Amino acid sequence: MQQIQDQRKKKVLVSCFKQIGRCTVSCVLVLLTQFALTLVPHFFPASSLLVQLTLSVVVLVFVLGLGRWCRRIVGVYASAPALVFFNLIFIWAVYIFIVRQAIPYFISIVFNIEVTLLILGVCSILSSDPGLVTHGSSDANKLIETKAFGVEAHNEGSALLKRVRYCKSCKAYIKGFDHHCPAFGNCIGQNNYVLFMILLAGFLTTEASYIFCSSQFSRGSQILGGTLFETDLAGSLVVSTLLFSLLQVIWQGVFFTWHLYCICFNIRTDEWINWKKYPEFQFVIQSQPGESFARVMFKNPYDNGYLQNVKEFLSVNG
Repeated sequence: MQQIQDQRKKKVLVSCFKQIGRCTVSCVLVLLTQFALTLVPHFFPASSLLVQLTLSVVVLVFVLGLGRWCRRIVGVYASAPALVFFNLIFIWAVYIFIVRQAIPYFISIVFNIEVTLLILGVCSILSSDPGLVTHGSSDANKLIETKAFGVEAHNEGSALLKRVRYCKSCKAYIKGFDHHCPAFGNCIGQNNYVLFMILLAGFLTTEASYIFCSSQFSRGSQILGGTLFETDLAGSLVVSTLLFSLLQVIWQGVFFTWHLYCICFNIRTDEWINWKKYPEFQFVIQSQPGESFARVMFKNPYDNGYLQNVKEFLSVNG
């Protein structure tokens, strides 16, 4: 008995040290990335915004590639949620220590509240239940029966069970599975989809606020459009974090738009990508005379119109 307890304690300690190592690597990678980005406004201060954005992408790709190569040598990989958290803290620190002095008091309060709520939201979704179907639960038993006997869904409960999907990352079945989100270290499913959308909107709003604030600071300090070596470290940090936030807004805006589309048409990302795996999305067109095979087309049996789809999203996922 004592030996079993010692083994459990050892596993817990190993897991803790592993998490500390991953968080340390993540913190170092964030600092390396953010300070590498300061090279863009430092060496190309007079370049256009588009040029600086392009150069920022090149720097990000190079640093991330270098970081991946180094992590393979060290054997410790970064944690995606930790990367999100430390990047958020870094930008907040730049705002507090540099940008805030040029921003009106009320706007500063609003921005700080946005960041605080965003951190709380990230912590919440990390530990949220996406709709896990646990072994021995009533949902698990119904799912087994449905698979074993080919039971058709004739009511709302069994219809929802038809949308239980398997997540390879979590090695678990998730109700209303959309995708596994590495950034939040969790699956996005029936129970946390609304929180996920709120967080996406929160990130976009907070980043847009930071872009506005850092732009105001840059104009007031005449950083943008300067000449070579005129911009000090503080100014370079402001511009580089502005560029980083712009890049985040671009890809997150596309991502947010995609999920709005999925909500309006009542389809999940996994279902859209892997629809050929799920029989309910397959519409078989019988072969015509002279054709040797039938065609399989995509159909969405869950699409009930925009308003009904949004209503179902809010009622089921809320």
